[in-house]
Amino acid sequence: MASGERVAIARSTGSVGGLARLAAIAEQFGYAYADAGLGGIRGEQLMLVLVPDPRHEAQARAERNRALYPNAGDGVSLPPLVPQEVELLEARISFDFASQFTPKQRLAVGIPLATAVAVAPCIRFGLHSTAALVAGLLWAAFMLLAPLGLVSIRRKRAQYGARLRAAGFLPVTDARGRLRYIPAP
Repeated sequence: MASGERVAIARSTGSVGGLARLAAIAEQFGYAYADAGLGGIRGEQLMLVLVPDPRHEAQARAERNRALYPNAGDGVSLPPLVPQEVELLEARISFDFASQFTPKQRLAVGIPLATAVAVAPCIRFGLHSTAALVAGLLWAAFMLLAPLGLVSIRRKRAQYGARLRAAGFLPVTDARGRLRYIPAP
């Protein structure tokens, strides 16, 4: 980040809250949250993208914090975080995660994956009536749960969107056609 360029952070473990705290710290040093999603070779990593914030107030805050916290690189000597700002970043990151894939894309990945998991007992124990019954029941359960998962994601997106709109964020469509929320100018 010291170079002042775009930064993409990949984490194999962690949480949305942890990414939000990391983004909040970066904002104290002249960066702004840009995007989040799943990445890595198999999509198993949490990705956070930060970009330099060119606004005058962001650069002034960064200079002030660099002077007040010269050892910030140790991960301990950091400026205090404002809980409301972290919560808003968490809502933005969560919304972006929930918006990364369309419902059709989720089903296109989920149905074959659920089928493979359901067939696993037959592969492991051979194709006989008990294994086939277990496989059939697992597959049916997965297919019944799929619409519930899509509804849950839709509800979460609506909740995060309402929270962000109430905080003054503006809905925009990015170059990939995905709905995002950005701070008001």
